[in-house]
Amino acid sequence: QVHLVESGGDLVQPGGSLRLSCGVSGSFFSINDMAWYRQALGEQRDLLATITSSGSTNYADSVKGRFTISRDNAKSTVYLQMNSLKPEDTAVYYCGANIRATRFGSNGWYWGQGTQVTVSS
Repeated sequence: QVHLVESGGDLVQPGGSLRLSCGVSGSFFSINDMAWYRQALGEQRDLLATITSSGSTNYADSVKGRFTISRDNAKSTVYLQMNSLKPEDTAVYYCGANIRATRFGSNGWYWGQGTQVTVSS
């Protein structure tokens, strides 16, 4: 079993910062790409950022320059540093990881349960 658990969501004022964390636990062979998504109330889930196992990153235009994705492979953890937060960043934030469960098995995406970020004065 593989589990992803996010943390760090909170209520923050516009212009503030938050750092989200997502740890992977359980039994697995390797973690490939990792990603952060968000879903605002009544909206679809949007991809925000991805990071490969070697550290290459990509960002959605909506967060480029404000959010930074990083990972600590030794801790099986991915982070999302969010700066200059806006009310429209309010959403549930989810992490995902592409994981190979066994050495000769196939890869699959696993998801966390989400953490709420609210940006409001």
